[in-house]
Parts: sequence; structure tokens; C-alpha cells
Amino acid sequence: MAFVALTGLDVVYNAVHRAVWDAFCANRRADRVPISFKVLPGDHEYPKCRPKRTSYEWYIPKGILKTGWMNKHLNLVPALVVVFYELDWDEPQWKEKQSECATRVEIVRQSLQGRNTKVAVVLIQKKTPLPPGEDVMASERAAALCNACELSGKSLFVLPHTDHLVGYIIRLENAFYEHAQTYYYTEIRRVKSHKEFLNKTTHQLLFVRHQFKIAFFSELKQDTQNALKNYRTAYNLVHELRAHETNILEIKTMAGFINYKICRLCFQHNTPLDAIAQFRKHIDLCKKKIGSAELSFEHAAWMSKQFQAFGDLFDEAIKLGLTAIQTQNPGFYYQQAAYYAQERKQLAKTLCSHEASVTYPNPDPLETQTGALDFYGQRSWRQGVLSFDLSDPEKEKVGILAIQLKERNVVHSEIIITLLSNAVAQFKKYKCPRMKSHLMVQMGEEYYYAKDYTKALKEYNQFCVIQEASKASEVLENLTQGKMCLVPGKTRKFVFKFVAKTEDVGKKIEITSVDLVLGHEAGRCVVLNWQGGGGDAASTQEALQASRSFKRRPKLPDDEVHWDSVLVQASTMVISRVPSISVHLRHDPPALTNEMYCLIVTVQSHEKTRIRDVKLTAGLKPGQDANLTQKTQVTLHGTELCDESCPALLTDIPVEDLRPGEQLEKTLYIRCGTVGSRMFLVYVSYLITTTIEDREIVCKCHKDETVTIETVFPFDVAVKFVSTKFEHLERVYADIPFLLMTDLLSASPWALTIVSSELQLAPTMASVDQLESQVDKVVLQTGESASECFCLRCPAAGNVEGGVATGHYVICWKRTSAADSLPAISTAITLPHVIVENIPLHVSADLPSFGRVRESLPVRYHLQNKTSLVQDLEVSVEPSDAFMFSGLKQIRLRILPGTEQEMLYNFYPLMAGYQQLPSLNINLLRFPNFTNQLLRRFIPTSIFVKPQGRLGDDASIAAA
Repeated sequence: MAFVALTGLDVVYNAVHRAVWDAFCANRRADRVPISFKVLPGDHEYPKCRPKRTSYEWYIPKGILKTGWMNKHLNLVPALVVVFYELDWDEPQWKEKQSECATRVEIVRQSLQGRNTKVAVVLIQKKTPLPPGEDVMASERAAALCNACELSGKSLFVLPHTDHLVGYIIRLENAFYEHAQTYYYTEIRRVKSHKEFLNKTTHQLLFVRHQFKIAFFSELKQDTQNALKNYRTAYNLVHELRAHETNILEIKTMAGFINYKICRLCFQHNTPLDAIAQFRKHIDLCKKKIGSAELSFEHAAWMSKQFQAFGDLFDEAIKLGLTAIQTQNPGFYYQQAAYYAQERKQLAKTLCSHEASVTYPNPDPLETQTGALDFYGQRSWRQGVLSFDLSDPEKEKVGILAIQLKERNVVHSEIIITLLSNAVAQFKKYKCPRMKSHLMVQMGEEYYYAKDYTKALKEYNQFCVIQEASKASEVLENLTQGKMCLVPGKTRKFVFKFVAKTEDVGKKIEITSVDLVLGHEAGRCVVLNWQGGGGDAASTQEALQASRSFKRRPKLPDDEVHWDSVLVQASTMVISRVPSISVHLRHDPPALTNEMYCLIVTVQSHEKTRIRDVKLTAGLKPGQDANLTQKTQVTLHGTELCDESCPALLTDIPVEDLRPGEQLEKTLYIRCGTVGSRMFLVYVSYLITTTIEDREIVCKCHKDETVTIETVFPFDVAVKFVSTKFEHLERVYADIPFLLMTDLLSASPWALTIVSSELQLAPTMASVDQLESQVDKVVLQTGESASECFCLRCPAAGNVEGGVATGHYVICWKRTSAADSLPAISTAITLPHVIVENIPLHVSADLPSFGRVRESLPVRYHLQNKTSLVQDLEVSVEPSDAFMFSGLKQIRLRILPGTEQEMLYNFYPLMAGYQQLPSLNINLLRFPNFTNQLLRRFIPTSIFVKPQGRLGDDASIAAA
């Protein structure tokens, strides 16, 4: 599960925080997102991030996988750190609280330095929030808080502590889950980026390590299809490693880990036959990799653990709804685990029977400085040694002795009895009395060896009762006759062939009974009958399985078989003819929200004759979330954008017939309206005429491929309002120009081309100058941003005291690599509301961009009355040390409604550099709240003064 850390919660002394924590932890049903939460202090020290490696040229790995790596990403390094902070929108001390919250976020970021962990803030509030757009103060302060904490709007959340707390918590969890998925997606890309630096000569271990990490992160991301695919690749890479006595335990350990993951995911995907096939392959590949003969009991213990783990997985899958049968249930795997545990016991008895004078080595060769191994499967006395030569035979000998002496302390009978009792419980559940009684005898023997005679006698007594009951129920029936000759001591085989019909696909062919007639029809004869597929006349199928597990058989000639090796299969399923075509899917993941994502399907025929009636079904795989179906459209026509009339799955698209070796391509265009993972299905069916047993039949074949595609946001947009002096504004003033700044940050792993942008203003807004896009044809790489600045004003007409809508910011974009025929995507961003206030007087200034020492600097101030009243005002100019000036130092004016008054001053700079201008102060007699601090928002307070130039220099500059 994804690991999310929660900070800022005092769950011991704060009742509100405790309730929040309980809502996260309690009653975690299966329908809640898979997240592991942990409360940590705000200054918690997370594991340090190692410096990023830029080259692997001289790097030699010391092992495959570090022992602490999985635990680190499950329990120590979070995908997301959430900072909880109690803060209401109407907090009187807002500035101080905002600053404190930003400090807490910065502390968390410092602790995570170097990692890609996401950070989010949750504000715990006492009041239920108003619907979006209605609380103007909340919108304004949320933007300010995001700016102070350097967060995007998607990383700030509000949690009202009300009666509906659990509902709010579940919504929060879903948002956290999206952030966590983004983190694991980033980690997968980071690991993949390392693979291009590796070579097969010195980095074989790294290929396994990186493939395992990609699969592990995919599993944490809940992308189980890709996890399974990458685990399979990692498993194959493990067995490509050159095995030697020094590294065989490491190879087996990693193979065991990955096999467990593959089998578990196969059961999770409801494909138990794939899990069983993988486990059999695993056992076949590993059963002969024994390693050191002196430690062969270790191999038996490892084999026992493999069977036990698979039995546990099988049993868990059954509890979750899988159906098992008599001949294939977890009992057989527990039985084999017990068999290898018995073999371990025998080997340990032989190899670990040292004289009493042999003592345990000192110092202990099995101890390490940290108390744990650095890498899985390595020996503690030669960690990180990759050489196949044992450089210190004496140390090797001491290490083997220590393992042997520790093995003497293992209570083997206890292990064997536990495994046998698990097997007995399974055979009892699936009504296999003979298998149950067979294993109960072995349990009795183990209790006897363990000197627990009471339990041994109890097992034997139960066995006797079962045997009497089963003998009384045996019946021999005589039925029909047949004719054949049997040779004593040899097994005869008869082969029957059936030609299945096309209409029988999906049905079963079943042998209902087998008859054997001993003798001749003319004379005496005995008819034996078996219901189903037959078997040993004196035993049931379960007993046969038991005898095969332990009985050694002599080798026979190639044309003969052992009776005990023949498996009874009374029925078989008629399946479609195996297709001889290949289906390949080409695309560039991830998909971007609302884009026309291109998926190219290539179908090639490997049949020997022409295939016809080829049909393609492609689109969203059925059975997924209904919301995905509504937000996913698929089309064959990429020149026009999909709309809601396009389906999520295109069915039975006719394509042309294919000759042998011929291939065709079909391009699908997919539009995903929401972020997240989607599984897509491509299903190809066709008809082919073939000859079976001199009969010509028409077979319908099909092949399907699935692919999981992740959809992410293409970019993040940040919007802020600033004054014409580029100072942040929490509110704007009616009919006074201000600046709207947009920042477009590319979150796409692929280059994006911004075709154009458009600012669509609400009726309450007007532009000061021409609205033109400033980012046309701009190409953004990952992490790059493009900014625009628009000068706007809010007209004074009407009531503008409350917050007003600004409008929409529309971005027209497409992938840079996309074909010209694909349409650009328009994404509309709703701009935030802004608080508009009337102002009684507007002041603007006209002055040069710079001054020069001892040269006159003319400054003209424009004072405009914005009210319907006559304004009486007092104007004064405070001198500055850097300037002399001429003009009215103090004056009292009267300005009529809607008119403007000009004031002219000549400033005379005395010093070079960035200097503060003489300060203009205005006092409005009718509006005492109009302050000089507000006045300074509109006029410049300083100017750059150049030093006095020489005449010759000026002349040369003028000439130039």
C-alpha cells in the first residue's frame, strides 16, 4: 500500500486531532483506497537521500537487493507528507498563522531534501465551508497561503471538524491517493532512466535490481498488470545470472521473493492456472540448485518454505472466492512442504552430528555490525564478495560449522507436524479421506519421534476409525464388455482422437466411465467398471498422489511408462484454435488529460493460409469503474475531437483479409477526461479454413492484448493579481489598472507545444490594452514554464463591493511530437474571483525611467476624483536627502467630481544609485481612511539615478 505520513496531529492530548486520526484508521473497508497512514512529528528525520549517480561506468554492485530497501519504501519514505494545521479563513491573526504554517511546510521539505515526496497541507477548521466561489475571503486567503507555502492549489485541503468528518476524510484519502500515485510514477521513471547506463558485462545484478524496483513501485501504485509484467522480467533475469556455490543462495532467495510476488498477483487477477504454472516452473528451475553439499539441509528448508508459501497463497485465494477441487487444493502443497521438512531433518541428522567437544565459533561468524545482512541471500562472513573463488577457506569452514551447529537446535518435528496438520485440514475440507488418513499416520510418527506419545496414540486411533469406515463403503460393480490383451507387469496405452466442432468451443468432453472385461465373451468373463476417468482398482486418486510423493521408481525404457506416473484427467475443455497471429501495441505513455492519445495496433498473420473476416474490438476493458467509461472515448478518426457520443469500446471493426506474413496497422485515438490508470483491451478475431483428420473445418480464432495506460495532467496553472508595480494584491480597486499574471508549468513527461492562449474576460472585467497571446508556438519541456501578463481593470459601474468573476484562461495545446492532422486541445481554467473596492482618489505619476546627477528631473502627478462628491485635500511633499526639488511643498486643493488635477515638480538628484524620491502625502478631508500607504501602491517611490557623465562621453554616445 502507498505510504502517507501525517504530521501536525497531536493524537494524545488533542481530542479533535484524535478524532481525525481515528477516522483515517478505523473501519478501513475494502472500498477505501489502499493507503498506509502513520502519524509522525513535524520535524521527523526521514532517511537521507544518497547523491544521485551520474554514471555507472566504474560501479560494481555488491549484491542484488539491499535488505532494508522494501521496508524503507513501505514504512520509512512516504509518497506524501501531509501537514495538518488548525486555521480558519476568518482568523484575526491571519498573517502570523500563515507564516507559521509556511515554516512547518519548509521544515518538512528540508527533512525530505533530495526526495520526490509530495507535500500537502490540510487546514482543520471549525466551520463548514461555503460552496466554491461564494466565500471570497476563503479564495483570496487560500491563494495567499499556497503562495507562502509554495504549493499548488491541488495540494491545499480544508477539513471541517463536523458531524460528517468520515465523509470528508474519505474525500481527502482519494486526493492523497492521487498524489501518491504521481510520486510512485515519478519513482518508476527515475529507476527506468538508470537502465540506459547499464551494460550486460558488469551490471547483471543491477538489471535484476532495477526491474524488481520498477515492479515494486508499480505494485505500490496499484498498477498490478505492469507489476506482474516487470516481476516476470525480473524473474527471468535472475535465472540468467551465472550461478556458483558462492552466490546460489542469493539467486534462490531473490527468485523466491519474485516468484511469491508473481503467484500472489496471478491469484489476485483470478488466474490460478497461471500461478500454478509459475510455481511449477520455479520449482523445476531451483530444485537442483543445492549449493554447498555441507549445507544441503538449507536447500531442503528453502524448498519446504516455497511449497508452504504457495499453499498459504492458494488458501488465501480460496478464502477470497477461488474454487478449488479434490485433485488441486492447498493440501498437496503443504504435504510437499512437509516432505521437504522431513528431508531437511534427515540431512541435518547426517551433517550436523558433530562430536560433543566441537563448540560454537567465537567470534560468531554469523553476526554483523548492524545485526542484519546488507543484501538478501548473502553469507554474513563474505558480504559483498562477488568472486567465485573462496579467498579465505578457513573463514568459510568456520561459517559452515556455525550454521550446522545452529541447525541442531531446530525442532524439526514441530515444523513437520504443523505442515502435516495444515495438509490434513485441507484434505478434510475437500473430502479426501484416504489422503487425510495417510498423513495422520505420518503425524503420529512425528509425535512419536518428538516423544509426545499421547498425541501419537491419538492420531493412530483416529486413523483406525477412518480405515474401518472406508472399507465398509467399498463396492465392486460389473457393467459392460470390451476386448484387449494385457501383458503382466506392463502398462498398455490406447489413444482415442476426437475432432472438436467450432460450435463446441467452451464446452467439455468428459469420460463418464471406463469398462474393462477380463476373459472372453464366449466363456466366463469379469467386467470391471470405473466411474469417471478410471484409476487404480485398489486405491483412490488421493492415495495415488501420496504414494507418488514418496516412492522411488526404477527407470523404464523410453517406450514404457510407470502406472503410478499416469495422471487421470476425466474431462477436457474445448477451446478455440490457438491463433497464429501477432498483435503489437505502440504508444507513448502516459496519456495527457483530454488529448487525442494515439495507440497503433499492428496485426501480422503467421498462418499458412489466408485468414478472413478479420475483426478488431478495441477500447476500455469492460468491468472497470463506471466513471471511467463515461470519461473515456475511443475513435478511429483523429482529425476531430471526441465528444460524449463516442463510445469507450469500439466493437467488431471490420478490417481486410490477411495473406500469410502480411500485416496491417490500425490507429486508435483515445481521449481520457480524468487522470488515473485505465486498462485497454485490443481483441482480434478471424476465420480460417483448416484440415483436421482429413476433414475441412472453419475455425474461429481470436487473440487479445491488454495494456494499462496512465493519464496525467499536462500542466499546472498558477494565477495571481499584482499591481502595476508588481506587488501582490489581495483586492483590486474599481477602474484602476492592475496586472493578471499566469504561470503555466509543464507536468508532462513529453514536450508540449502551446498553440495559443486566450483570456476570456467576464462582463465585469475590461482590458486596458489589446489582449494578445504571449506564448504562441512556445514549446515547453518537462518542468519548464511559460508566463503571461495582462493589464486589466474592473469598471466602476454597478455594485463592485463584493467579489467578482474574472473570466477564463483558455490554453490551446498539443504534444510537440503529435501529427499535424491531430487537433489541438483547448483547456479552460476558471480564474479566481477578486475582491473589488471603490477608491475615492486615484493618483498616477509621469516621470522618466531614470535620472542623472545634477540634471533636472520633471515629475507630473495626476490626481483624479473617483467619487460624485467635491473632494477637499491637503497635499504635501516631504524632502529626501538624495534630491532637491522645486514646486509646491504644501497646498490645499479642491477637485470636482470625476475631474483631474495635475501637479508639476522638478526634482534635482544629488546622489547616484537607486534613490528614494521625495514623498507625496495626501490627506482627504472627507475620507480619513485614505492613507499614504494606499497611495504608494499607485506611484513610484524610488528611481535609479545615473552618475554625471563627461561632455566628451555624451558627445560620443550621441554620435554613436
